[in-house]
Amino acid sequence: MNPARPRILTINGGSSSIKFALFEAGDALRQILAGAIERIGLPEATFQATGASQADRFSRSVTAPDHMAAVGILMDWVAARSEADPLTAVGHRVVHGGPNYSQPQRITADMVAELRQLSPFDPEHLPEEILLTEAFQRRFPDLPQVACFDTAFHHAMPRVAQMLPIPRRYEAQGLRRYGFHGLSYAFLLEELERLAGEEAAHGRVILAHLGNGASLAAVHDGKSLDTSMSFTPTAGVPMSTRSGDLDPGLIWYLARTEHMTAKQFNEMVNFQSGLLGVSETSSDMRDLLGREAQDVRAAEAINLFCYQVKKWIGAFAAALGGLDTLVFAGGIGENAPIVRARICAGLEFLGVELDAPRNAAQAGVISTDASRVTVRVMHTDEESMIAKLVCRVLDFGMAREEMKRAT
Repeated sequence: MNPARPRILTINGGSSSIKFALFEAGDALRQILAGAIERIGLPEATFQATGASQADRFSRSVTAPDHMAAVGILMDWVAARSEADPLTAVGHRVVHGGPNYSQPQRITADMVAELRQLSPFDPEHLPEEILLTEAFQRRFPDLPQVACFDTAFHHAMPRVAQMLPIPRRYEAQGLRRYGFHGLSYAFLLEELERLAGEEAAHGRVILAHLGNGASLAAVHDGKSLDTSMSFTPTAGVPMSTRSGDLDPGLIWYLARTEHMTAKQFNEMVNFQSGLLGVSETSSDMRDLLGREAQDVRAAEAINLFCYQVKKWIGAFAAALGGLDTLVFAGGIGENAPIVRARICAGLEFLGVELDAPRNAAQAGVISTDASRVTVRVMHTDEESMIAKLVCRVLDFGMAREEMKRAT
């Protein structure tokens, strides 16, 4: 199948939202609209979209007490819109591919069954993502669907980076470092090659995806060598509500002193920790920056975040044997100059020299001309990466260079 101008809907299902975007794939990829159903499970859920046409620009309250209701709302909108502008394919971001899925693939009944078996690996995301694929299959049985796995980018990491220092028997059960944010990292590498050339993209690169979820990846020769997230997205640096790395002895301590269950501990480290837990006021970096001068808790949350990210940069520079390019991306990485400056302060020994005016102006390159390490700020776009991967899997007629970069 190779339609002249395929219409590809990308779906990114989260624990409380479903984000989507529509692309046209002709000689190049063009985004038509983007939107989301947000605040799923809360009294005032919202359904909004932004596009070029008036019909594709709206925002309204909806009743979405759970994901099933939200999916129904999305299905009805897709069906109505497809009457005039039929879809060609759907691409889904699937957070966890487990040990077997290292490439984007068409979704089949066998794949869905295997993903259901993997649900204990990622109980926060996989059940909702499976629900979305099944809903599309029921409503649009002839529409091809493609799963794009967020773990795939890290699938071929060196074995030493994958291994967890626990009894070897658990490795056979698939317990290892997987890493996440892979679609973002794939897009950033593609953009780095477009902006700076193949040599830069194949050099010693650290990619820092810093948003509500935050992680870093050490990349050399275009391949992931290591990443901060591990078996789950809770590991690594502190995030908006996730703890990042912790002493595992805390579990036993809290079980003894507070009778905390494993489920309660999981709730704490995923939804009550990170910036929110330390500040006790907000999980949003913008809020914390606005009040750090008056609130020591906000200041300490920011300092902890910057300190931990800096440590990971140092560790990954050691794993890479040096550093050529450092990329900041994600909501915090793209929009918080003061956070970037604090992270980079003290990294001069690695060759990082920030240009303060460029950093404040949100320039694409924020390092000085004399800096041995090029420091960049880049916008990441997981949705367009999903659309490109769908085109590759289904052999749609994108321009050859676009297809080359998508792989």
